[in-house]
Amino acid sequence: MKFTDKDILQMEHKGLSLAKVESQIALFTTGMPFANLTAAATIGNGIVRCSDSDKKHYINFYDAQRDKVSIAKFVPASGAATRMFKSLFRFIDEYSPEQETINSYINRTKDADLSLFFVGLEKLPFYGHVLEHVKKFYPNYESWSDDKQKLLFAKTMLDEDKMNYGFYPKGLLPFHKYKDHLSTAFEEHLFEAALYASTNNAADLHFTISERHNHIFDAEFKRVQKIVEAKTNTKFKISFSYQKEATDTIAVTPKNEPFREENGELTFRPSGHGALLENLNQLDADVIFIKNIDNVVVYKYEDEVAEYKKMLAGMLLEKQQQIFKYLNVLEDGDLSESDLIEIAEFLINELNIVISTEFEKYSKKYQIEYLFSKLNRPIRICGMVKNEGEPGGGPFWVKSENGEISLQIIESAQIDKDNKSQIKILDSATHFNPVDLVCGTNNYKGEIFDLQKYIDPKAAFITAKTSAGKDLKALELPGLWNGSMAYWNTIFVEVPLITFNPVKTVTDLLKPTHQIH
Repeated sequence: MKFTDKDILQMEHKGLSLAKVESQIALFTTGMPFANLTAAATIGNGIVRCSDSDKKHYINFYDAQRDKVSIAKFVPASGAATRMFKSLFRFIDEYSPEQETINSYINRTKDADLSLFFVGLEKLPFYGHVLEHVKKFYPNYESWSDDKQKLLFAKTMLDEDKMNYGFYPKGLLPFHKYKDHLSTAFEEHLFEAALYASTNNAADLHFTISERHNHIFDAEFKRVQKIVEAKTNTKFKISFSYQKEATDTIAVTPKNEPFREENGELTFRPSGHGALLENLNQLDADVIFIKNIDNVVVYKYEDEVAEYKKMLAGMLLEKQQQIFKYLNVLEDGDLSESDLIEIAEFLINELNIVISTEFEKYSKKYQIEYLFSKLNRPIRICGMVKNEGEPGGGPFWVKSENGEISLQIIESAQIDKDNKSQIKILDSATHFNPVDLVCGTNNYKGEIFDLQKYIDPKAAFITAKTSAGKDLKALELPGLWNGSMAYWNTIFVEVPLITFNPVKTVTDLLKPTHQIH
């Protein structure tokens, strides 16, 4: 495949090499191997269910330790709100009040989301705010029919020359309406962090954002900082990073030729949340909470959510202390056979690690090396919620190409839909991944792991997209909590549904956890 000098210059400008781009194209040609599921992770088989006393124990353990460790909260927040308003954009494009009623439009398009939007309109957090603007832009608003008013409301909210909500990142839209103010998801993350991700009355939050939104995130922090710091008695240190251009991947045509823009330039696309591993790799903290920007709740539910975060963090710190103790012993090398058995049993029972069947045949020296390599890795405790039919990845036991079985979070795109036995395992899943992680990325000597060493590069995704009406194939890097953490030590823990409140469409803001009353 020939690339021109101009193409190579374009690659280098993004921080990509020719070899890297050619290897990406090779992945399109060979295709990605599907994940090889051996079983769904369930309670007692890969997922821990904590009793009330366990929960209390881990919360107390965390509270006792938290002022002695460094803590950070990592929030992927680059997503624009465009997809939240998908049905409204279509409504603005297609609907004409002169030709039909909104009811007949909804019946014709079977758009349940739009129907729910208009039914719950007055309960949406930004209703009054948008209405003020509608009346400024359309002084005759009150004289129009109800259907025309609804159309003007949607237009005011989304038109580029008006409020332009579709442009904003999700984190900066009004999510919750309190008595005296509107709160964004960004603001709610600060309140939440004060409850569980603060140490010595200080909280460190890192948001990954789109570069074009940088100034508006800064402005939002300035707007709320004094109020939140006073209410929580917490000082906030906020940092931002962008998804690096060097993590973009080349797009190809359905025939695996480089896809080009009309001006002849190569098309590169952001490579999904797996690209954020680079950003996570820059953080230095003993405990790192990871949670998506849109997964927040109104104030009255925050304490309950925080309890489960502290439970997961307590488990992380307790397991880590034991791991570090064992690693120091293994490093000294003065172990009896019963010591080695104890460590192997810890790996099996506490960290869900499937030990090689050959382990007992290894020499003592190799047994020590084997146990050391299994323990000396980044660790993550992942909350899992009961499967209620939400889209998203789930917890599974997976067999790698070299025959090793481990716990992984697998997306449906990684599963062979034509393989009946794999679909049967997929259908037997009881839990799914709400992106609720607490991570330990420092080793037993306090040094930071290089997270790039623990990726399964073959867990990337190929997805079908379109650009200017033409079909293309895009390559997504192994997802941040999927293949990017494939070789981490992993513990899955059941958490209740109250901890999972994402806002995928604007009508999700009508759910109880986003409403004050």
